[in-house]
Amino acid sequence: MNNFLEYKGYHTKIQYDADDSVLRGKIEGINDLVDFECSDMKSVEKEFHAAVDDYLDFCKEVGKEPEKEYKGTFNVRISPELHKKLAIISLKNGDSLNASVEKAIKDYVSDDYISGKDLRNAGIILSDSLKTESTYSYVENNKQYGENVIPFNKIKFDFREEM
Repeated sequence: MNNFLEYKGYHTKIQYDADDSVLRGKIEGINDLVDFECSDMKSVEKEFHAAVDDYLDFCKEVGKEPEKEYKGTFNVRISPELHKKLAIISLKNGDSLNASVEKAIKDYVSDDYISGKDLRNAGIILSDSLKTESTYSYVENNKQYGENVIPFNKIKFDFREEM
């Protein structure tokens, strides 16, 4: 079941309220509170569209610029150790802290990222030659421990690779 809807650049997540036996939603990613509810699944999309349209009409009526979702600014709290490591890596790469965080997030949300199955997360780095044998290095805590050659057909992957 997909409980996310998009309309005119706005998004909502539909949730069931068992106490009132209704479906509820609100526009996500803006400070203004725009919500809606309905009693049946057939009305959800219609009610969401009406809520967005009403919000846009109201803003126009009062001369207010409608808020846009996700302005690209948010606070992240991380450990001081991780902050230090990121700052040093950013410096070495000639990037700002923001640029480094953005790169990391892009990698994380990209279509190429394979949640929980990414070889980099498993600590294995494969060479570019993926024919019959492959060189790999075991990496733990940013330390590389030797190289080994193993037959490529002995490595089992849990995901499909596009060629």
